[in-house]
Amino acid sequence: MKGSGIGGQAVMEGVMMKNGDRYAVAVRKPDKEIIVKTAESPGFVKGKKFLGLPFVRGVFNFVDSLVLGMKTLTYSAGFFDDEEEEEPEKEPSKLEKKIDDFLGTKKGMDLLMGVTVAFSMVLAVAVFMILPYLLSLLLRKVTDSQSLIAACEGVLKIAIFMGYITLISRMKDIQRVFMYHGAEHKCINCIEHGMELNVENVMKSSREHKRCGTSFLLIVMVVSIILHMFIRVDSKTLGFVIRILLLPVVAGISYEFIRLAGTSDNRLVALLSKPGMALQHMTTREPGPDMVEVAIASVEAVFDWKKFLNENFGANYELTEKEYVVGETIVPGTEKKSAAQLKKTEEVTA
Repeated sequence: MKGSGIGGQAVMEGVMMKNGDRYAVAVRKPDKEIIVKTAESPGFVKGKKFLGLPFVRGVFNFVDSLVLGMKTLTYSAGFFDDEEEEEPEKEPSKLEKKIDDFLGTKKGMDLLMGVTVAFSMVLAVAVFMILPYLLSLLLRKVTDSQSLIAACEGVLKIAIFMGYITLISRMKDIQRVFMYHGAEHKCINCIEHGMELNVENVMKSSREHKRCGTSFLLIVMVVSIILHMFIRVDSKTLGFVIRILLLPVVAGISYEFIRLAGTSDNRLVALLSKPGMALQHMTTREPGPDMVEVAIASVEAVFDWKKFLNENFGANYELTEKEYVVGETIVPGTEKKSAAQLKKTEEVTA
């Protein structure tokens, strides 16, 4: 397997793919056509040597991925806001109009996105890091064993994390997102295993990938458990502060492991990656051919897979100068594809 360097995430009825500073988000609109938006997203690390150092870059890359993920998810959701009929709204007040106008500007959108990402991070830390710590402190009433308390905190972290994934995986809308998540993985695996990027090859590729965000989150849990078992303090307040201060360290270590796993065929690395890949069975689902079409459109908008196969697998595709256009485009041949046609395509492929 050859690492391609591309990655992405699932969005509502679509897939986002990122290659270097470029990203594309492809969405299957309600009228069944595929729209692809391509843009630039250099991020924090670009051009800053210190921020690009190992174990430092992971923290900023994580924030970058959160911001971009939230932005593309919001973009995809915009195509489905008007699907449900809503009751007539009252005339907005002057203050509401001013707020709407401000949020419609780039500055307003950036502010809203920053607040949303910050709130999401605080909530995640509170639920998956601080809550297990506070619950484990209840054991101090029955035992003085710091090892037992630390072990209990670790078990609670994993239990809460697994419970969260189990609950959201039962939601109908999330299940479709997980199917697009599977399509994203399958596309990357198809390319990195030297196969032509088409629906047939993608459908038979694996939906597990070592660089998946699910694996990253599990590694974050494991690394934090290990670090906290070696750092013990009697003060509850100091214990809380240490856990917050260690978050960048945990993120940095976890990122470097995921980065290594995505390019290494080492047996030990592969073994350590197995729990995260097994967990991906909960966060991915087998996609339909129509979903794979969307994922392929996203890949092709930012990545020359033919050139990659020529250089890494000895393929002989005829190459043409590929121009990556920033903006929105409609994928040719998708405008008039009906739901019946998609179903027929899916049956033929199956």
